[in-house]
Formats: sequence, C-alpha cells, structure tokens
Amino acid sequence: MTTLRPPRHAPDPRAVACWTAERLILTAVLAAVVVPAYWFLTDRPLWLGAVTAAVLLACCAMSVIGPRMLYRFQRWEVTEEAVYTRTGWLERVWRVAPMSRIQTVDTRRGPLQNLFGLADVKVTTASSAGAITLHALDAAQAAELAERLTAITQATPGDAT
Repeated sequence: MTTLRPPRHAPDPRAVACWTAERLILTAVLAAVVVPAYWFLTDRPLWLGAVTAAVLLACCAMSVIGPRMLYRFQRWEVTEEAVYTRTGWLERVWRVAPMSRIQTVDTRRGPLQNLFGLADVKVTTASSAGAITLHALDAAQAAELAERLTAITQATPGDAT
C-alpha cells in the first residue's frame, strides 16, 4: 500500500540560479515593454511612473526571493512502489503516483536548464490530475531516473489505467 510521506530529495542546488535567471529575463522583458510605453505613450504623470517603478522593483524582488522559496519547499522521491512529490510554498500540493498508474516518462531541458545542466522528469499517469513533474534535477540524474522509472513500470503489473 502506498502512503503519503515526506519525499526525501530537493531539486539540484543549481535550480535556484536557473529559476532566478528565468525570472530576471521575464522582468527585463516586462521592463522593455512597460518603460517605453510609459515614456512614449503617456504624458508621464508622476503617480504612473511611481507605480511602474514599484511594479518593476517588486518583480525584481520576487525574481530573487521566489526561486529560493520554491527550492525550500519542492521535494521528490522515487521508490519501487511510487513517485512522490511535494510542491508549493503558499499552497502545498502532495502527489503520489503508484508505479502501476504510470503511462509515460519524459525528460525536458529548456535552453536555460541546458545552460545550468538541469532537466525535468515528467511522469504521466492515468490520473485526471495530470502529470507529475520532478523539477530541476541534474541532467545525468534525470536521464538515469527516467530509465529507472521505465524499467520499474515495465516490471510492475497493471495496465496504467
């Protein structure tokens, strides 16, 4: 029987830098749109400039704080019986996927993840809640884990439905 328990592993420590870079890039894109729009498309009221600056500063702060909070609360573990995850820092989400319910295992590496040597492992199940994703693992560890999960699920009785 599968029981809900705290997963043991955190994402790779490089995840914090990768997630920070992702958010800072998004903040830079936002600034590249908002600042010229404020400058050229308005008569530049002081209050709107202050709001624009405050929003951009909040985005920068969240770009630095958010990834550290995510790293602190995300956990995962794979056993012979199930895949366990815990995500979220405001709303905690615990997921357990028994091996007999796993349908596919995929790895994903975006451009920044590739730069930082990270990858995600996506475990698709027969659940209406959707896939479980193990975020920001070392790329080599993610590949090994995908192979291990594939071997375990092939050896597990059941039809994954």
